[in-house]
Amino acid sequence: MTSSYSFRAELWLYPGEAGWHFLTLPEVIADDLREEAAPLRKGFGSVKVTAEISGHTWQTSVFPDSKSGSYLLPVKKAIRTAARITAGDTVGVNLEIQPG
Repeated sequence: MTSSYSFRAELWLYPGEAGWHFLTLPEVIADDLREEAAPLRKGFGSVKVTAEISGHTWQTSVFPDSKSGSYLLPVKKAIRTAARITAGDTVGVNLEIQPG
């Protein structure tokens, strides 16, 4: 069974030269994902997902974050541009865990 989640989170820019943008999953979703995706986790505890923001969908992985105790969803530039979002914006996200 594929699990889906919807949430709102603030887009933030990782400090440094790389310019990576992330969303931090809400704690309750991170807890559910940690339990449900345990057999699906890859290196470093990442979990494959399909994400959607403002009708723009992409395949990626969420990564555990020891600082927040949650998971981080990277949001690539093409999606940020298409959805017209920047760091500091609160955005709606649909997330679906992908098998294996």
